[in-house]
Amino acid sequence: MGVPVVLFGVLSGSLLAVLVGIIGSHRRIGFGWAFLLSLVFTPLVGLIVALLTDPLPGGEQRWGCIGTVVAFLGLLSLVIFLLLLLSGGALLAAL
Repeated sequence: MGVPVVLFGVLSGSLLAVLVGIIGSHRRIGFGWAFLLSLVFTPLVGLIVALLTDPLPGGEQRWGCIGTVVAFLGLLSLVIFLLLLLSGGALLAAL
C-alpha cells in the first residue's frame, strides 16, 4: 500500500469525522466528543452515537455552507481512497 493511498484514507476519515462533529454540535454530545469518537472508532460509529443523543433545546444554529463543503470533500476523498485502494496504486502510475 503506497503513501498516497494512506494519505487519502487519513484525509477522508478526518473530514468525515469533522462532519460527524458538526452533526454532534447540535446535540447533547457536542462537537468535541462526536469528533473524538469518530477519530477513535470510525465516523459511522461516531454518527450513530451522535444521532442517539438528544438534540439541544432551543433554536437551531446554522453552519452555512461549511457542513456541505466538508461533506463533499470527505466523500470525494473517500472515493479517491477507494479507487486507489482497489487499483493498487495503478491509477497514480498512469498519471
